[in-house]
Amino acid sequence: MENKSVGMRLIHKGKKGIIYTIFSRIGIMLMLMLLQILVMFGLVFRFSDLWPYTTSAMAVFVVIMVIYLLNSRMDSTAKLTWLLIIMVVPVFGAPLFWYTQTEWGHRMEKARLAKIIQETRTAIVQDKKTLQKVKEESPETMALGHYLGISGCFPIYENTKVTYFPSGEAKFEELLEQLKKAKDFIFLEYFIVEEGIMWGSVLEILAQKAAEGVEVRVMYDGMCEFALLPHDYPKRLAALGIKCKMFAPVTPFLSTHYNYRDHRKIVVIDGQVAFTGGVNLADEYINQKKRFGYWKDTAIMLNGPAVKSFTLMFLQMWNVEEKNPEFYRFVNASATPVKTDGYVIPYGDCPLDGDKVGENVYMDILNRANHYVHIMTPYLILDGEVETALKFAAERGVDVKIIMPGIPDKKAAYALAKSHYASLVDAGVKIYEYTPGFVHAKVFVSDDCKAVVGTINLDYRSLYHHFECAAYLYQTDCISQIELDFEETLKECRAVTKETIKKEKLWIKLTGWILKAVAPLM
Repeated sequence: MENKSVGMRLIHKGKKGIIYTIFSRIGIMLMLMLLQILVMFGLVFRFSDLWPYTTSAMAVFVVIMVIYLLNSRMDSTAKLTWLLIIMVVPVFGAPLFWYTQTEWGHRMEKARLAKIIQETRTAIVQDKKTLQKVKEESPETMALGHYLGISGCFPIYENTKVTYFPSGEAKFEELLEQLKKAKDFIFLEYFIVEEGIMWGSVLEILAQKAAEGVEVRVMYDGMCEFALLPHDYPKRLAALGIKCKMFAPVTPFLSTHYNYRDHRKIVVIDGQVAFTGGVNLADEYINQKKRFGYWKDTAIMLNGPAVKSFTLMFLQMWNVEEKNPEFYRFVNASATPVKTDGYVIPYGDCPLDGDKVGENVYMDILNRANHYVHIMTPYLILDGEVETALKFAAERGVDVKIIMPGIPDKKAAYALAKSHYASLVDAGVKIYEYTPGFVHAKVFVSDDCKAVVGTINLDYRSLYHHFECAAYLYQTDCISQIELDFEETLKECRAVTKETIKKEKLWIKLTGWILKAVAPLM
């Protein structure tokens, strides 16, 4: 009976996987290409006499779309992708373009969230003494802080302790301990929540805390309902006293599943403690389930005033559909300052405003580096600006090293990443692949004085299409630990060289070259 039940669950997930593929932008594009071929052949046979007029009209239409795209504010790499699609499938390429740009199923949600973000831009006041100290000690941190301050409500904080976790297991152990201490509220926001040892252990504590009167809120991305959790999961948690929401449930035909996903990982406890990083609430993140060898991930914990920013980020997303949103009771929870060195700037990236905050912070680190920039990322699907910044830093003599997975989770993304290798290596960027398994960490560390740990990958989805979050760290005590973790991880990596690139399998090279044409849609 148990085996049959497991089998049924696998069949159910398999069906969702097919739906997931069909309603992705890649799936829709392939379907439209096939449909156009059928329509065009049908028109040739049915209206052979009118075919010259049809082709002329189609040519004019393509020219109009090309002019429109060239004058749009879209990223240059994305422009090339859409130009290619519209030239190859002119009849259905334009409808596909408008379909993905208009986001029919998300319009109201976008408007509500944009309004909330605008209304809460002054929810947290920048401490003037901290600002003056940063201005005197580090003008470049002041400049970045100014940018983040105008891009959202992201002040610069001091007196916040940052603890670095070099694995999902280390973060999980501390998370359980901190959850047990909660007295007022617990907020969790995750891209992935999947039943298993990790989520089961967390949920047990959450249910206990809810029974004690602690306000517990859980939010997860709508893709979980699409692939991992039952539709009524929020009701199941409500029965335990836990408030639960899905962010942006996926609606086939009305929304493409890649856009505007909540890729953040945030935990806030009593306004005193916050967690972020790459670790989701699923067993592979703590290596209780082996999928792609050993799963290498990272996270950080904040203790102190900087927790306020993560509280606000959570509440902005939570209140999208609330008629009477409540912010200030939670945001103004008095966090105990912790006497420690350095400054912290928690920040979020929102795909609704057209401002590539995550990418701009990474590029700021690359452009200001003097000695080294060390990076861990699971994906390397780069636009022209980031690729140029990586290469320019290396050509200036900066030691630029990137650790990538040795065992990929997505073969197409892996092949696409490898299509960048030759150009980067030629410029002096050093690339390594983690032989024990999969790297899911999102880490930048530079010059022994600055770092970023968060949820932001080096790919189009993170940099353009997802809600993301991270913390920029300057002169905090944990930066030496982040760099040490990078060096220790590097010992288990194989180097990518010009020789290894030449010996790469032909099908991987071909796949990467072909997919590069549609990289912004992946």
